Order: sequence, then C-alpha cells, then structure tokens
Amino acid sequence: MKIAIMGAGGVGGYFGGRLAQAGHDVVFIARGAHLAALRERGLTLKSALGDATMKVRALEDPAQVGTADVVIFAVKLWDTETAAERLRPVVASGGVVIPFQNGVESIPRIGAVLGKEHVMGGAAYIATRIGEPGTIVHTGTMARLRFGAVEPSQRAIASAFHAACREAGIEAELVDNIERVLWEKFIFLVAMSGTTAVARVPIGVVRSDPDLRWLLEATMRETWQVAKARGFALPDDFVAKQMAFADGLPPQMQASMLGDLEAGGRLELPWLSGAVVRMAREAGIDAPANRAMLAALKPFVNGRQ
Repeated sequence: MKIAIMGAGGVGGYFGGRLAQAGHDVVFIARGAHLAALRERGLTLKSALGDATMKVRALEDPAQVGTADVVIFAVKLWDTETAAERLRPVVASGGVVIPFQNGVESIPRIGAVLGKEHVMGGAAYIATRIGEPGTIVHTGTMARLRFGAVEPSQRAIASAFHAACREAGIEAELVDNIERVLWEKFIFLVAMSGTTAVARVPIGVVRSDPDLRWLLEATMRETWQVAKARGFALPDDFVAKQMAFADGLPPQMQASMLGDLEAGGRLELPWLSGAVVRMAREAGIDAPANRAMLAALKPFVNGRQ
C-alpha cells in the first residue's frame, strides 16, 4: 500500500514511521529544517513502545509524490484548505485522504476542495511532538487510530488501510460511525487544549487543582451539550467517564495547543473552543466556560506575528 503523510509532525511522523517500519511504501511531505533532517538523517522515533531510526523518502512538493492509496492528513487546522488543494494530483487515481486532525469539521472542509468521495474520517489518540528536526518524541504509551468510511465507495480502501495498520503493530479500529467518534474525541480535546493552554500547565496540575478541574469538566459539559444539539446523542455519563479518563493520563501530558502557545506559534483555537462557541450560538445555547477560554487565548491566536 502506498501511503503519503501530509504533515510529518507528531501524529503523521509517528504513525507514518510505524507503517514504514512494516515495509509499506510511505512518503513524507514536510518542509524546512524537519524536511532537511528527514532527508539527511532519516526519521527517529523515541517512544516507550520502541525507539527506531529509519531512512525515509521525504518531499516538499506533493506533486512529486505521484498517486497514493491513502493520505494521512495531519496538518494544523489553519492549513486545511491550502494543504488539501496541493493533494489534488495525489488522489487523482481514486486515493482517499484521512484527516487525523483536531476538531470536527475536517471532513466537509477537505471535501469541499477534493470532493467528498476522496475524504474519510479519522481520529488519532497520541501525545507526540517534534523533539528536534527529524525526531518524533512520544509521551506515554497511548498510540491509537480510529477511522472509517463516510461513502460506500471507500469501504474497501478503509479495510485495506486497517490491515496495513495492524501489520505495523498500530492499535487501529475501523468504525461505522466516524462522525460520532470525532465528537467523542472533540469533547475531551477542547477541554484538554483549553485548560492546559490557559493555565500553562500539564494535565496533572489541571486535574489536581479544584478550580482548574472545574474548568476542565465545565468545558466538556458545554461541548457535550452542543453535540446533543447537533444530533449526536452521547450518554448522560459521558463527561464523567471522560473525567475518569483524564485522571489516568500521564501527569506530564499536555495538549499540542500549549506547545504551540509556548513556542509563539499559531493556535487552533478558532476550530476548538471557538467552534464550540460558534456552534452553541447557532443552537441557541450558551457556552460561558468556552467563551472565557476563547477570550483568554484570543490575543495569542496568531502567535508572535
């Protein structure tokens, strides 16, 4: 199976590396110092699940990839439409893009550019970052992919990609209702991203401080209410179970948005807390905790520009 990695950072770099280790034809699309390091020294994974260093094929221009069966799409949310446009030649022969991004709006956003038949849905559960150019650092042992077809024509390639992931030792699940899965992840992610970024602390501090713990739960509950208003009837104990999940995470874990904030980079805020506020308003409900999160982080949304 030929697999292209659009966005070879933490998520794309880690899972692309595991697929390359298993012998699949993987090409990484990257830029800058990270691209140079991948070309010169290869890709290094540092993980409790096994360290590895491997030679990889790395390109800057997707047009040089040729066609691919699957594109793991892991760019930041502000780059979604621009990156999707560059993938037109890669999926020209029927390939599919699987966005493993944050947020719940990637499927329609990419579909508007490439056509809905070229976009599946996906969710990644992992804490990773670029430690230095060419090196992906994995925190903890959670490394899971969930994905699924959104069009009947995608079922065969979804099954084939699932088999490829399993061959690579990746914990992967092929799901029937991927949009519900995306909302399940979104509820937790919005709260995790917002609270760790607002307080500039990892999840261990958030969950042990009564006020920050309240904020974590309040933002989850608001997003859960928005999900219900949009037709995703998640169970009444969903937020309680997500809080229990948070209690089991490594205490040093933090959301990627906090890393972006500390590095002076752009934030995915408009598509996380910002999206909750927007969708709550459209549904005629209030989301005060998310509005406060949005207000506190809004001055930093464009980084140090």
